[in-house]
Amino acid sequence: MNPTRKRRLVVISLILGAVGIAATLTVFALQQNITYLHTPVEVLAGKVPADARFRLGGMVKAGSIQRAGDSLKTGFTVTDGDADMAVEYTGILPDLFREKQSVIATGRMENGRFVASEVLAKHDENYVPRDVAEAMANAHKKHDIPEKKPTAQ
Repeated sequence: MNPTRKRRLVVISLILGAVGIAATLTVFALQQNITYLHTPVEVLAGKVPADARFRLGGMVKAGSIQRAGDSLKTGFTVTDGDADMAVEYTGILPDLFREKQSVIATGRMENGRFVASEVLAKHDENYVPRDVAEAMANAHKKHDIPEKKPTAQ
């Protein structure tokens, strides 16, 4: 092999190695920032790693909202129709937050309770993925809530 070809081969190998290392580091960095959405039944079944940050999705159970009078601390229960999960949140809740309303809370499990750092209330069911629309339709049926017909994407 002549020296020019050998030099090209080394340069190409170094470039491919650098691209591979960069891609690997990017994938690992993105994995740490991903927050998965789970339902209470999945959390109670142990499908969530112990120290993981994740999103808890479901509906606010009727009669479960408890507000502390002297602070912004609120406790409520999220249900998917099969299981209930106690949630604790300190902060200002969204205007659309209420009982029997879809909610997504981001946080971690601490001492058997889900401690949320962010709470989102669902306001419009017009544009949702098909699997989420089906899951919410099933939850509405379990809770005897009139179902809105979402448009699946």
